[in-house]
Amino acid sequence: MKANPATTLEQFKQDFPVILPIRVAWGEMDAFQHVNNVSYIRYFESARIAYMEAMKMEADIKVSPVGPILGDVYCRYRRPVTYPDTLHVGTKISELHEFGFIMEYQAFSEKQQTVTTLGHCKIVMIDYRTNQKVAVEGEMLDKILKLQPELK
Repeated sequence: MKANPATTLEQFKQDFPVILPIRVAWGEMDAFQHVNNVSYIRYFESARIAYMEAMKMEADIKVSPVGPILGDVYCRYRRPVTYPDTLHVGTKISELHEFGFIMEYQAFSEKQQTVTTLGHCKIVMIDYRTNQKVAVEGEMLDKILKLQPELK
């Protein structure tokens, strides 16, 4: 399910179809002088939205009443990150399921030249009108496979 962390930025860029650079803010550090754990969940959220934008997924529920719901999220901290730094947060779908998918995240530190953080989440597609799960098929599946043809 989860890929091994990339060992170079070049490999990292090959492993992920969507990469979002995020500058670490001073205020994201905690009393222990490293980026606080909650910040990584926000980084993953931003990368997930960047992936959805790359898919051209409609974010207006009035236009498209079917959309993604975050089912769970996991984060593994491999190395502490400190200010100043830029993290390249890569995301991809690592598993397709009938009613959703698993997204994988890795954060590559420019300062440390390695992957510092790993994560994944479960996304469930839902019809907001009925609050029922919806199969990943048709246009949604086409958009995913256009961005990641290796999932076929």
